[in-house]
Amino acid sequence: MLRNIFVLVLLCLVLIPSFAQSEDTKPVQLAAFNPVQLVPEDESIKGARLSLFYTVNEDVTGFSLVWLGVNRSIGDVKGVEIGLGNWVEGSSYGLQAGLVNRTGKRCVGLQYGAVNIVGSDFSGLQWGLVNWTEGFMHGLQTGVVNVSKGPSVGVDLGIVNYSEGSFKGFQSGFVNYAEEMHGLQLGLVNYTKSLDGIQIGLANYNGNKDPLEFMVFVNWSF
Repeated sequence: MLRNIFVLVLLCLVLIPSFAQSEDTKPVQLAAFNPVQLVPEDESIKGARLSLFYTVNEDVTGFSLVWLGVNRSIGDVKGVEIGLGNWVEGSSYGLQAGLVNRTGKRCVGLQYGAVNIVGSDFSGLQWGLVNWTEGFMHGLQTGVVNVSKGPSVGVDLGIVNYSEGSFKGFQSGFVNYAEEMHGLQLGLVNYTKSLDGIQIGLANYNGNKDPLEFMVFVNWSF
């Protein structure tokens, strides 16, 4: 693992000279904890950002690594973030890997950690114990608890899958809930207020009651 991280850092450092830098963009950030950092928090990084405990910058493009703390970006991030915590207030495009990963706006790519949170739309893969998306979810959520507050298109694999909007695709877990289900629910308990598809489980509830409101083993509506 450490060897792979070292190779990534070297690659970023080799590529740094090829990046065109603007006045408020720097190629390298070295930090212990903010404000003890080489580049001030209101400037952007395009290259590599390395920190011991906590670092803050505007936009970040490239590779971010914090050994025992949090990577934080006030703006957008494009690239790879690795740390105990990764916190992006803007949008994130790429990989977030840590115990807790949070993107305030849109997220496209992979979130891998214990807790993954997206404050707006998400496209890609969320892989963790708890996966939470506030907006539109397009892709795969796999974990213990998967929550989507907006419409979803894709796959939920977990113990509990909860979608407040319409869900188009496949939910598999002990408990599956979707406001509107278009596809397949597979679990012990399946619940939807409106079904256009199939439910397979011990208890299946279909709120539109067409043809049946409740069935054991299999329920359907088309």
